[in-house]
Amino acid sequence: MLNFIHQHRHKEPQVKRNPLLNLIRDNMSKPRSSVVKASDDQVTMYLYDAIDPWWGISAESFVSQLAAIDAPTINLRINSPGGDVFEARAIVTALRQHSSNVIAHVDGVAASAASYIALAADEVEISDGAFFMIHKAWTIEMGNADDLRTTAALLDKIDDSIANDYAAKTGKSKDELLALMTAETWLTAAEAKDMGFADRIAAAGGTNDAARWNLSAYANVPKALTAPPAPEPNRDRSTLERRMALLERIAP
Repeated sequence: MLNFIHQHRHKEPQVKRNPLLNLIRDNMSKPRSSVVKASDDQVTMYLYDAIDPWWGISAESFVSQLAAIDAPTINLRINSPGGDVFEARAIVTALRQHSSNVIAHVDGVAASAASYIALAADEVEISDGAFFMIHKAWTIEMGNADDLRTTAALLDKIDDSIANDYAAKTGKSKDELLALMTAETWLTAAEAKDMGFADRIAAAGGTNDAARWNLSAYANVPKALTAPPAPEPNRDRSTLERRMALLERIAP
């Protein structure tokens, strides 16, 4: 998901119909947990949140914790609905450059930006019952036709970059992967392994709680992951409402 925020000019607020803002709003009450736990020669990091510099796990906080680790093995446990593409890209770069052997464990869901963070690891293990999702980047934009074409070109470049990551891991062609991204494809653990996104399937472990997220912003969520919407959170609500109101007033 591409999470730079601009707003189309409309007479009525569009927040409820905007998938980017819905994903952030509906999951902001979930606990943030880029927590590091250490044992003798292994460290476990948890990416159990949306990837977002305001309402979830930021690249700054994640990478600073990662940089402090010198254990031979890092177990990166993932249960995330996705988030900001550029924050995720910074996390990917840090993981690839780290000297430790990184094992990604998809405990619940690795959706959107979380999917290519998983693929930055040296090994990918997905729990039986977990899901892996890939799709094309989203954004919100305003402006004239030239502005919109420029943004569309940027989105194409981002999709191409992400497809390269998927191709490097799976060995599949970029055209095939871009078609899967266009369709917003959700993969079971077995499908993720068969297609090369995961190296192996683990017995259920971690939380394996993919249904904790409100994924209604996405179009093709499997029934196994649908759940009643979480109640509106009180924490940070006033700040979020001010941010939403600002988005509605961007256009002159």
